[in-house]
Amino acid sequence: MSNRAKEVVRNFYSSNILKDDSVLERFFHPELVLIWNSTDGLTIMNFDDIINFFSEIRRTYHDLRVEVSHLLADDNHVTIRYKYYIRTIENPDEELGIAHFIAIWEVKDDKLYRGYQVSQPVTDKDDTNESYHKVKV
Repeated sequence: MSNRAKEVVRNFYSSNILKDDSVLERFFHPELVLIWNSTDGLTIMNFDDIINFFSEIRRTYHDLRVEVSHLLADDNHVTIRYKYYIRTIENPDEELGIAHFIAIWEVKDDKLYRGYQVSQPVTDKDDTNESYHKVKV
């Protein structure tokens, strides 16, 4: 299962979530739970929360790109380390790194089922040239 689970996670993170309305239905299990630790504290999201979250992302950003540095699988659990880059509607010519993430996903029925995610905003002190080279993808 680990190769299939890894492909599900890889395919989700390489999808065009801003332009393709089918992404969420294709990749998220209806019983999804995401436990997310961020600078805002703990957030627990279900399927509907994720749908609403990405609807807001679509309204806010012109473009969203992910850069994956690690993608590791153990049976139906996949760990991914990545960074999001965005282009705003107001300034589509400038790409900005916005946050670093590490997530562990449990894949069930070929969909993202349970997620445990930690994020941190990008700061001026980040050395993304050294810390985001691909290690194991």
